[in-house]
Amino acid sequence: MSIVTIVGAGMMGSALAFPARENGHEVRLVGTHLDREIIDVSRKTGRHPKFVKDFPEGVKYYQIEEMEEALEGADLVIGGVSSFGVEWFGEKVLPAVKEDVPVLTVTKGLLDTEDGGLVCYPFVWRDMLAKKGLKRCLNAVGGPCTSYELVAHDQTEVCFCGDDPEVLRKIKKIMATDYYHISLTDDVVGVESAVALKNGYALGITLTVGINQRNFGIDSELHYNSQAAAFGQGVKEMRKLIAMLGGGEDNIVVGAGDLYVTVYGGRTRKVGILLGRGLTVDEALEELKGVTLESLVVATRVARAVKKLAAQGKADLEEFPLLMHVDAILNDKAPVNIPWEKFTFEKFGK
Repeated sequence: MSIVTIVGAGMMGSALAFPARENGHEVRLVGTHLDREIIDVSRKTGRHPKFVKDFPEGVKYYQIEEMEEALEGADLVIGGVSSFGVEWFGEKVLPAVKEDVPVLTVTKGLLDTEDGGLVCYPFVWRDMLAKKGLKRCLNAVGGPCTSYELVAHDQTEVCFCGDDPEVLRKIKKIMATDYYHISLTDDVVGVESAVALKNGYALGITLTVGINQRNFGIDSELHYNSQAAAFGQGVKEMRKLIAMLGGGEDNIVVGAGDLYVTVYGGRTRKVGILLGRGLTVDEALEELKGVTLESLVVATRVARAVKKLAAQGKADLEEFPLLMHVDAILNDKAPVNIPWEKFTFEKFGK
């Protein structure tokens, strides 16, 4: 039996308590300073307030002040914070983890740099730790997985990435079940960039749902041609970006799967539909007040980086029409007018 400590009691971090505990491991769920109510409710009821199924019996719950106790003796630490908690996790949590204990994070996102680079979070944390003379075994999970479906034991296939194959195999042995299937790779850039990019592109695709509701009525039947066209363009642009960042293009499989589940459920779908109906980004955010929208941040950062690269002659904005349109909607208050013809191409011969 291993000890698995999860820091961050959001939905995805909490969902990972299910396979870990069902495999017979001791699971300690630590809430951040924003998760106090979640931990209180879970202690009283044995259920996360946003789940419809009880936690497996035996999960232990800790408030953030008890984190040191929860980390004691841990064989695996899972980071369950959102992208808005990246700096906090790097400053407060990772230094408290022992150097030989692997960390697996669910946090998705990219930071853009002054020269047009995009850095995934494991490398952000690596650099933060290096400034303190520290080193940790950082690994990440990506792929199509929604928390509530993992809790429901829907068949799920994800990818764990990190530098050490043996560490990844150890983590897989702890977490894999007959419904949670895990691929492994050392291509951290490829996996992490793929699953971060999907947030911005899912917003672009779901614009089409809102457009059709605007044109045919809120309760009209779904139109799939436009969704599929935007999905295809999104995958095309994501593949180019993964390659530009130095990741393996095969990881578009991980990103496309994650893109699919994001388009069909969750917060990004909601904001994309509202924008497609004709609301401004400010009006959409007001309607969704209190909802964490990582997709807006990712789309803005990626577009900003690509524009810097284009200015240096290292990228062509014409190759990213969907990304550029999403950026214009979010940051220039441009009306939704998807540039469909820019998605077309001519290709003859081999």
